[in-house]
Amino acid sequence: MSAATEYYDKTMKLLEAVRKDELPAVEKAAALCAEKIAAGGLVFMFGSGHSRMMCEEMTPRQGCFPGFVAMVELATSNHSAIIGNNGLRTALQLEKFEGYAEQLLSSFKFGPNDVLIVVSTSGIRPLIVELAMGAKARNMPVIGLVSVAHCSNCKPGHSSGKKLIDIADIILDNHCPPGDCILPLEGLDWMTGPTSTSTGAMLVNMLRCQTAAELLKRGIKPELLPSHQFVGNTSAEEQLERFYEAYRRSLAHLYQ
Repeated sequence: MSAATEYYDKTMKLLEAVRKDELPAVEKAAALCAEKIAAGGLVFMFGSGHSRMMCEEMTPRQGCFPGFVAMVELATSNHSAIIGNNGLRTALQLEKFEGYAEQLLSSFKFGPNDVLIVVSTSGIRPLIVELAMGAKARNMPVIGLVSVAHCSNCKPGHSSGKKLIDIADIILDNHCPPGDCILPLEGLDWMTGPTSTSTGAMLVNMLRCQTAAELLKRGIKPELLPSHQFVGNTSAEEQLERFYEAYRRSLAHLYQ
């Protein structure tokens, strides 16, 4: 078996586990998100490092709709240079600082119906733990997208001794193994083949679709972001403008 095929097969097993085990949690999280969005609230999503991708997978993305907001802190997620300015060392170090998360939260005026989704495969860094704790202190429900296996088997990184799985009201388990990577190869000291992008994106899209269905049950039709790649399609262009306007209105309470 080739390494590519072995990685594919192992990742598909994880996706099957997500399908088998996580549907009740996804439905519970979607019901919460729909309830809060219907009441004029927002579902904020935060992830540092690679986990930021899950936030952008939710919004802005074709098929997304107002109600979800990506919190993107560039200092902890813009590290593609790896070394030099905006390198990986500084981003990883910032995740360890206690007190940093409170500064991020203090930059927002959260409303009574807002929710926070925290994405972190490990679920142990101080930045992640303090974001969840800070949200709970503001009476915001917290949904954690995390690897339960990794988080459970690691020592806490925060002085409180807490991890994301200790704080979140709802846990979406991405089923990644400790360390994320799944493929050992002879000659390598460390495994390759990370899996959190595949399983995390699946969970995010399951949540999106189920939330849309829940909103429709409540008589609320979400304004979807259409594909804007259909050149000359005036209906898509008109829908894009409706999406922009609906998104603008959804943010109103942040600026009052």
